[in-house]
Amino acid sequence: MDFFEAVSKRYSHRTAFLNQPIPDEDIRKMIDAGIRAPSGMNAQTTSFVVVTDPALRTEIAEVVPTPAVQTAPVILAVLTEHVVTPCGLAFEIEDYAASTQNILLAAAALGYGTVWMDGKLKSESVNARIREILNVPEGKHVRCILPVGVPAETGRQNERKSFEERCTYNRF
Repeated sequence: MDFFEAVSKRYSHRTAFLNQPIPDEDIRKMIDAGIRAPSGMNAQTTSFVVVTDPALRTEIAEVVPTPAVQTAPVILAVLTEHVVTPCGLAFEIEDYAASTQNILLAAAALGYGTVWMDGKLKSESVNARIREILNVPEGKHVRCILPVGVPAETGRQNERKSFEERCTYNRF
């Protein structure tokens, strides 16, 4: 699937996945897309945990009990590290967002469903439990999880406002 088709077909898959494994080659392609995302001053503050172990996935699903998390054959955790660059700025939020978007598009291009889940992880207790499950070292923060799989039912992207409603040329 070409890039623009992947952009138009990507949607937030929140329902169940089929009980179908994802080949490691596809997982690596998705993570590589995240690694290749832009990074502020090339600080490369984003890292990833690929969760394929059924026991760990079950533990995560107990903390984030949604159909997608409960049935995903793979859960990708996107982590950041706070790094202050030589110019005195930190870019971990931008870095993780760019990496996550690349992974979402790669998953769509490969025919998988996923959803960017960060809301529940903003709770300190939920985040701490996910950090504990994944053995995340001090200095790294779990920003989001991405349950990935073959959708049991394919969804579609929500309607978007028109180009004219969201874009102007030269001045607002």
